[in-house]
Amino acid sequence: MSLFSIRRFGGIKHSLVITLCAIAVLALPLVLSLVSRTVNILPRAFTSSRQQESQVVSHAYTTTFPLNETPISEGNEWINGKAVGLNWTDVHTTRGLAFGTESGTNGYDDSAALLTGNWGSDQTAEATVHTVNQNDSIFEEVELRLRSNLSARSATGYEINFRCSKTAKAYTQIVRWNGTLGNFTYIATVQGQKYGVANGDVVKATIKGNVITAYINGVQVLQGRDKKFTTGNPGMGFFLQGASGVNSDYGFTRFTASDGSPSPSPLFNIAQ
Repeated sequence: MSLFSIRRFGGIKHSLVITLCAIAVLALPLVLSLVSRTVNILPRAFTSSRQQESQVVSHAYTTTFPLNETPISEGNEWINGKAVGLNWTDVHTTRGLAFGTESGTNGYDDSAALLTGNWGSDQTAEATVHTVNQNDSIFEEVELRLRSNLSARSATGYEINFRCSKTAKAYTQIVRWNGTLGNFTYIATVQGQKYGVANGDVVKATIKGNVITAYINGVQVLQGRDKKFTTGNPGMGFFLQGASGVNSDYGFTRFTASDGSPSPSPLFNIAQ
């Protein structure tokens, strides 16, 4: 090989090295950018997953009472005042209606049913009212329960009740159940036509911290404060005084409860 050829080959190698270095310099920012983006994306994806997991803590339940049950169970989703509490009465259902079973002559043995499971302390319960043959000479109340517990001869928690009446004798009340039969404390009460319920009205009660609020058809009608109970379950109840055999004249056709975000709750149906 001639000297000229050797020098020519060396020049080619030198040019190639320079070219490769230039490409590397130009490509380096792009590579670093991709690496940086990859490093940043992974933690965000992981964080998002963790956040989603932490948010799935709400508990919700909805039913339109599709079964005939004595007492209500819906696959062990409910416990009842007589079956568990002994001193109170149970809630029964016919298709599309939940109602109480009080005799109407035995004092404050309200019918009560509470949802089972572990519920957060901030709770909402809402129901659609059924009421016919209203009569102010008797007392018919539909009740929502919050932070409530039932055990043998003990019932605690908060009751928000609405009288089935649309006269000046109607009322809404917030009551604390203290444990034994007939042991309760009024937290707040209001009386008047707009504080009672008619057929088809929607009643709602919420508790957040120590604040308990009652609504009729989306309008706030009463609020009270109490810090006695911080845990327990939502539920429903019914009270009757002054008459017998009229239990199915009033009740709920739909009930829903939640303890977290207002995401849609699963609907109980016969297929479950």
